[in-house]
Amino acid sequence: MSTTPTSPDVVLSTLDTNCPATRTMVEHITSKWGVLVLLLLDGATLRWSEVKRAIPGVSEKMLIQTLQTLESDGLVHRAALPVVPPHVEYSLTPDGAEASRLLRPLVAWAQGHAQER
Repeated sequence: MSTTPTSPDVVLSTLDTNCPATRTMVEHITSKWGVLVLLLLDGATLRWSEVKRAIPGVSEKMLIQTLQTLESDGLVHRAALPVVPPHVEYSLTPDGAEASRLLRPLVAWAQGHAQER
């Protein structure tokens, strides 16, 4: 995630069906719950229940699926601590933190423009 495409042609070619990995990653990051999880975990380490409480409307199934997907994409780190009862914490990887930083201006823009409608 360290390189940023600069021309529209580069961006469109990376979203072409010939590059399904890029398209899939973009879909995961910009999914309804993916955006919220990435923004929530930016600079924070939270337990599953804390993430669930902080995101109103997300079902347990969708939160688990979103966290697993973002973890498999290398954006979220899951730490299972060896204690009783089981204690699992989620945080962002460096790539996840970069994605969150890139999402923030887009979300801010959307919030500003949604109020105009």
